[in-house]
Amino acid sequence: MKRKICFFTGTRAEYGIMSRLMRMVKESENCDIQIIATNMHLSPEFGLTYKEIEADGFIINKKVEMLLSSDTANGTVKSMGLATIGFADALEDLKPDLAVILGDRYEMLAAAQACLIYKVPIAHLYGGEITEGAYDNSIRHAITKLSSLHFTSTEEYRKRVIQMGEEPDRVFYVGSLGVDNIKHESTMSRDELERSLNFHLGDKFLLITFHPVTMENATAASQCDDLLKALSAVNDEYQLLFTLPNSDTDGRIIASKVKEYVSAHVNKSLVVDSLGKKRYYSALKYATAVVGNSSSGLVEAPSFGIPTLNIGNRQKGRTRGESVIDVEASYQEMYLGLQKALSENFRAIASAGKNPYEKENTLQAIFNVIENHPLHNIGEKHFYDL
Repeated sequence: MKRKICFFTGTRAEYGIMSRLMRMVKESENCDIQIIATNMHLSPEFGLTYKEIEADGFIINKKVEMLLSSDTANGTVKSMGLATIGFADALEDLKPDLAVILGDRYEMLAAAQACLIYKVPIAHLYGGEITEGAYDNSIRHAITKLSSLHFTSTEEYRKRVIQMGEEPDRVFYVGSLGVDNIKHESTMSRDELERSLNFHLGDKFLLITFHPVTMENATAASQCDDLLKALSAVNDEYQLLFTLPNSDTDGRIIASKVKEYVSAHVNKSLVVDSLGKKRYYSALKYATAVVGNSSSGLVEAPSFGIPTLNIGNRQKGRTRGESVIDVEASYQEMYLGLQKALSENFRAIASAGKNPYEKENTLQAIFNVIENHPLHNIGEKHFYDL
């Protein structure tokens, strides 16, 4: 009997990372793929990105509506409740043998707790990481404890998952799928990218994604204002390409300010809801630098040999390479950081740097485990003492 492997996906970025793994499962003679799409994928505000999944030839088995129009703490928690109800119905119908969950978002915590009660073992991608500025940090650790199989992007993170009591023979250091994707995905030419955006990027542009720091209180507006002020102070030869934040608490505050800025600087800047995987990697290929506080600036951007200006505490504690500059979330720090990131000297350092998340055969290593690892009684976990 084929193993039913169910992928949960709620965002454009997470689907882009998992899509090659999903295709490998789909094409396997030993597996049946199931897909549950939720959260931002189903929202017109965030681009209805479930259509990208279907355009790639996948069938979405269940669409779980959950996202309220509010991005307050109250709205986020209520969205999690709706997600849990929807996931219960989905699991009742699909009855998967194994669930695959990536990362640390609040809808994935809802998915993990539903799987726990339904006795569906979880294969968790990318536990052990630290991002002290976001509640994602605690969510990630919680999902680790709810999961039975673990895939980490560095050896340091593998050791940390074991330190949390997970049995070593269930924890696999495989490297980053996002980095592995970069080595195997084709990219667009600069002209093709510009035509797809209907925007002239020019020879020099910055790729900017800024998320709210969810462990801080009411800092999204002021930090975004300081970032936009710092970007305005950059030499006019740089164009600005913004992608919008995820559906985190206070995310709409940042989205509104970015859209207002772009509307006032239409020749210099562009904002998009979702670039999608191919356009995002293409943008990274041609960008002068990455700016913001997205994990992709630390994980994927180093593979393109470009600088990353990482702002504030959201990614505090995460492993980073030589191409990353860390600054506080203030105008002065951001301005000085931009000057350094755009300097010829630092661009040379970034170009020569290595990506700490790169490892050979990442995709195949993950697939081999989820296709073949014995699942009988795998939910019966024993705390591993060091």
